[in-house]
Formats: sequence, structure tokens, C-alpha cells
Amino acid sequence: MQETANRRAELDDEVAEHRDPDHDVDPLFVNRWSPRAMTGESLEEAEYLPLFEAARWAPSAFNNQHWRFLYATPEDEEWETFVDLLNDGNAWAADAGLLAVIVSKTTFDHNGEPAPVHSFDTGAAWQNIALEGSRRGLVVHGMSGFDYERAAEELDVPEEYVVEAMFAVGERAPPETLSDELREREQPSDRKPVDEIVHRGSFE
Repeated sequence: MQETANRRAELDDEVAEHRDPDHDVDPLFVNRWSPRAMTGESLEEAEYLPLFEAARWAPSAFNNQHWRFLYATPEDEEWETFVDLLNDGNAWAADAGLLAVIVSKTTFDHNGEPAPVHSFDTGAAWQNIALEGSRRGLVVHGMSGFDYERAAEELDVPEEYVVEAMFAVGERAPPETLSDELREREQPSDRKPVDEIVHRGSFE
């Protein structure tokens, strides 16, 4: 019980106000959330390459490592290409220090056969990125609101890969920098209780 209390005491104040884990887990999992307000400041490679290093060590079927990350920073010629992929609802991400598109290989390297868990495995790599970014105090925000077809076309994604998602990384800014609508949402969200997402035996 004391260990659980200690773990909860390690939650960020902002997070503890909105989240209370049902069981004892490392605070890293609970402290991770997805802010939107970012400063627009550039990031050094030493700040963001460790996120991709974390992704590198995710598990995958046959160690296929299906994931690939295509990214740009504001200093790159391709930056506007990445920004232009975003839907209007994600226009806030133009203030990121890095934008990335996640793609995954749909076949196995060793035999060319379909890899049914390529998205599952790539999701594990993305989670490593999100956790490492949170550990470093960076904003890391995943997005589905962008043009998938244009991303595949304009970023020259090979046919055996599919576009999975985008994410933004940046230095956090005060919520006041966001629009009124987004400012109201700039807080950690809660989660469904464990007994609602876990079923012993069959689904029902």
C-alpha cells in the first residue's frame, strides 16, 4: 500500500488533478498525455533522436521492425509539405518542433508474406516514442487528422508500406497560446476503469 501511495505521489500535479490509477503502475504511464500548446521553438537532434531510439527497441513479430518514421523540422525544405498534410483541426501542430508520419511495412522481410500484426507492432514503437518524450518533458501528440493519401504520395511511401498516423513533438507552451476551444481541452483526460476494458475469459 505504501508503494502505491508513493507512486501516486510521483504524478505531476497537473496529471494528479485528473487521473487516479486503479493499480500500482510506474508514474511514467499515467503522466503521459497529449498537450497541444507548443512554442514553435526548434529542437536539437539530441533532443528528438532519443525518441526514435526508444522506438527502435519495441517488440515485433519475427523481429521484423515494421515501423518507419518520416519527419521534418521547421528548418527542413519539406516542413511545409508535412504541415500541409494536417486537417484544419490539427492546425495547432504547425507550432511543433518536429512533425512525423508513421508508416508500417505490411509484409515480412524473411518471406514476403503478409504481416497481420504490422500495425500492432508499429503501435508499440509509437508508444515508446510517446513515453520517452513524456519522460523528457516534451509534448508528443499523435494525430489521425491528416490526409493519408497525400502523405503516401508526397512522401514517396513504397507500396508495401501503409501510412498509420502522424505525430508532433515540441517544447510545451502555456495553454493561453491556444484558441479558446482548444484551451478548454488542454488537460489530461481520464481513462475507463480496468474492469471495463479487461474480461476474464470470453468478452461477455
